[in-house]
Amino acid sequence: MALELPITGMTCASCANRIERKLNKLDGVTASVNYATEKATVDFDPGAVTPDDLVAAVEAAGYQAVLPAQEPAGDEPEADELAPLRRRLIISALLSLPVLLIAMIRPLQFDNWQWLCLQLATPVILWGAWPFHRAAWANLKHGTATMDTLISMGVLVAWGWSLYALFLATPACPTCACRST
Repeated sequence: MALELPITGMTCASCANRIERKLNKLDGVTASVNYATEKATVDFDPGAVTPDDLVAAVEAAGYQAVLPAQEPAGDEPEADELAPLRRRLIISALLSLPVLLIAMIRPLQFDNWQWLCLQLATPVILWGAWPFHRAAWANLKHGTATMDTLISMGVLVAWGWSLYALFLATPACPTCACRST
């Protein structure tokens, strides 16, 4: 029996590979997961595995899957699934642009400008990058690392270093931006 299983929570091709391996470990199952379409095409023996077992295997890998609806959805308008990500991107870009301009253009810098940059960058680091942090944590719980892990760690380490430089490092000389001793 063949089944097309919609999968959510994948963020890269290694996620698709992980789900595919998990499904193919089940008896009587041959699965192929497509990251781009967010679907798994599964051929399985109904005597050995139930569709609920397939969903459970996907969830055990750290992702979400639902069995396709038995009936068409009808005339319901299709929800814009990318709207939350688009909003997150726009708000993060609007908060990041002043930080970039102030940090790179010396005439825009004023006394204690770093504190304003901290206030603008922190929501981007924590809220804007939250999907990466959440995916990295989910992968960590399953003992794996993906590109999300790399992005999350890079963002948090850079932010942590900036906090160290702002709070604990020797202040910069205002005339030449060197570190005074």
